[in-house]
Amino acid sequence: MNSDNRKSTTVNFSRSIRHEEQSTYVEIPFEMPTRVEEITVSYKVNSHGGPKAVIDLGVRDQERVRGWSGGARTEFRLGLEKATPGYLPGPLTPGGWAVLHNAYKVPEEGCTVEVTITFYERTRRWLKGDLHTHSVNSDGKYTLEQNAAIMEQLGCDFIAMTDHNTSSQNRTYPRGTSVVMIPGYEFTTNFGHSNFLGVTDPLDEFRVASQDDVHARLGTARERGAKIVLNHPHCDFCPWEWDFQVDHDWVEVWNGPWSERNARTLRWWQEQLAGGRRLTAVGGSDVHSPDPYIKHAEPCTWVLAETKTVDDILDGIDAGHVSISCSPEGPFVELQCGNYTIGETVPKDERNRTIRLQANALRAGDRIKLIGNNGVVVDVAPETTDGTAELLADAEHLSFLRAEVWRPVRPGGGFVLAALTNPIYFNQ
Repeated sequence: MNSDNRKSTTVNFSRSIRHEEQSTYVEIPFEMPTRVEEITVSYKVNSHGGPKAVIDLGVRDQERVRGWSGGARTEFRLGLEKATPGYLPGPLTPGGWAVLHNAYKVPEEGCTVEVTITFYERTRRWLKGDLHTHSVNSDGKYTLEQNAAIMEQLGCDFIAMTDHNTSSQNRTYPRGTSVVMIPGYEFTTNFGHSNFLGVTDPLDEFRVASQDDVHARLGTARERGAKIVLNHPHCDFCPWEWDFQVDHDWVEVWNGPWSERNARTLRWWQEQLAGGRRLTAVGGSDVHSPDPYIKHAEPCTWVLAETKTVDDILDGIDAGHVSISCSPEGPFVELQCGNYTIGETVPKDERNRTIRLQANALRAGDRIKLIGNNGVVVDVAPETTDGTAELLADAEHLSFLRAEVWRPVRPGGGFVLAALTNPIYFNQ
């Protein structure tokens, strides 16, 4: 599934530059539309005589110069959090902007500059990544640059590097990557682990000796703006043995390769949902080093977000817009009920209670389950020739409905989880 399906608009400008304008700065004004996530700017120069014209490139917003590459580049990108080196990411405020040119050398006959600007609109779409990884900043073997490069190769959009009891990784993230780097910190105690996401430095002191200390540390992270995840709470080696009533936002249902420890958390999560709690499930590889089984983005967490930024990705998770797959290749599962999707609540007066499931990257033998507050509602092995499937289910009288895909390990060898969605909820 392509995570970059943004709407875009392209405009072209042409500006003649006379020889008399040599050694001056020329502006090509343009209007920045509303709701823009990123722009790309490219240009070419047509000389009308010799010697060849030399025209430099930059851009300004309403308040300042936002970037300058001189004659080193013929194009650049400028986004909310990422930009081509030499350019400053940040707000793309609607209004009057301008492409900047320095008419360094202009032939006697002059030249023409042709500029192309593409505006990429904020478009709600599914982004994919890994919310639990480690690096050389704690007990991992990968550098930050290696982690980012691997995620790029996998076609992923984001990564959280959640090193144990340190925030040093959040201060040295590589800048020249297309992958969004979510600040992370794994609060690691002798009786359970928790991820803090979204802030550079969530704690000054990680050491705890009591439940009160744990509450205090979580309180500090919360005050500083972190989102809190209970990690692998039913793990065999490092389960969450503190009180489950601690402050937290999400639970890591799927940690690394599918195993019984994950199955225990899945059952616990289902109990929470059936009891009326709307708790978002996430996944994370917990990758530390090269390993034949524990790999980046396995599982892969998909988030429905409006922009490819830290804030919008975390907001999407907070809204429950999360689907999880065993790898970045899928299978990917989406649920719809009319205009409502995963994580959203169908109002009581909405008569349409039919859920539509759409799945892709399925394999032969995969089983799809739809699960509500009373257990399994649908359990089928869809026939598919292209890896896609679509199912309809009646959610009448249910408080929620979610989906799972189970994949056969080998003939007669049982099944492992291949995909999982958060629920669509229903007000009764």
